[in-house]
Amino acid sequence: MVLRRERDIFVIRQRGREAAAAAGLEHQDQIRLATALSDIGRLLLTVPGGADVAFVARPGTPPSLVVEIVAAAGAAVVLDGDPAAAAAARLVDRMEVDGDGNATRVRLSRRLPLGAAPLTGDRLAGVREELSANAPGTPLDELAVQNRQLLAALDEVRAQRDELAETNSGVMALYNELSQELEETNRGVVALYNELDEKSAQLKAASEAKSRFLANVSHELRAPVTAVIGLTRLLADSGSDPLTEEQARHVDLIRGSATDLLTLVNDLLDLAKAEAGRLEPAWGEVDLRALFGQLRGTARAIITRPEVELTVEDPPTGATLTTDEALLAQVLRNLLTNAIKFTERGTVAMSLRPATGTDGWEIEVADTGIGIPPELHERIFEEFYQVPGSSTGRTGTGLGLPYAQRLVTLLGGSLRLSSEPGKGSVFTVVLPRRPASPAPVPRDEE
Repeated sequence: MVLRRERDIFVIRQRGREAAAAAGLEHQDQIRLATALSDIGRLLLTVPGGADVAFVARPGTPPSLVVEIVAAAGAAVVLDGDPAAAAAARLVDRMEVDGDGNATRVRLSRRLPLGAAPLTGDRLAGVREELSANAPGTPLDELAVQNRQLLAALDEVRAQRDELAETNSGVMALYNELSQELEETNRGVVALYNELDEKSAQLKAASEAKSRFLANVSHELRAPVTAVIGLTRLLADSGSDPLTEEQARHVDLIRGSATDLLTLVNDLLDLAKAEAGRLEPAWGEVDLRALFGQLRGTARAIITRPEVELTVEDPPTGATLTTDEALLAQVLRNLLTNAIKFTERGTVAMSLRPATGTDGWEIEVADTGIGIPPELHERIFEEFYQVPGSSTGRTGTGLGLPYAQRLVTLLGGSLRLSSEPGKGSVFTVVLPRRPASPAPVPRDEE
């Protein structure tokens, strides 16, 4: 086919659409190829000598229909940067422009759909015969075809617009529904937070009331219990009237029970002070070697079983901590007392070593006692909780470990437990060499 005058543009557009239909391209692709071909043809018509147009079936996977346009040399300048040429390139799968000193070649290719019939030699011969039998229409005929295609495209656009409007309506309905659900959920979350805040305030008030109750009751009980202990000592004193053996036994029972009760009262009072935040550490430089020596003597005094051996390793000379000596001594005394109480035989040992991964010390109190099951490691730090099944026959108040844990936290450290039933327990107090906050105040400056 030749492109020499304006009428030829209508002819190559018509032939392009017919060739695309015969090759098996879909309707929309037929229009795209015909439109690209007419745009390129209109630009090349301005080149002297016009152009020659040929349709080529290119085998491959998938096969393609290629339109080759040969124009005079230099025609590429006409296409380069032209908006119509750029639009034509977007309507086909591929557009190539090359040439030499003799001619410029433009190739427009469009892949055939997977379901298209194979382009065999017989089929191509049939297509050529079919196209040859159809006489090219007039420009008015082609204009009528374009009008029909335009109307069909408008109908399709209108249908897609209606479908899009329906889809948007559904999306908006779903969006509104989800927004309402989200709003209801948010209201529920806010209500839940309010309820949690209210419960938290109630729990805080209850905890404060409990601490006040424990402090008041403990304080009121300590005086009469101390008086009972004092009276029993007077009764058993050698300067008093002698007691019968039975009376002396009863007095010893009264004094022992009163002493146990005083211990419980003192533990309750200490715990109430810690919970109420009424304990203010007296920060100072503590010589750990001297502290360990004091605790060694205290612990030996409470060992009643010869089968239990106490070992307190001396810390290295110069090992110090900035902490409250009285509170730290209370913590270690509680741990040693607990270890001695629940160890029938074996050893109770206390040692010091540098903390791992931090600038501080780890003080370890280990025993060969009954041990604690892993599921109870957290519970033993609860107030009044005691590990069931103790074979020593001794019980505590269940307040020593919770109090020790609170004191260690107050001193800026942590208390951890490693224990297995039958293998003993190891309590480890980890303390920084200097507390981060509040700033330590030396004792001599207080």
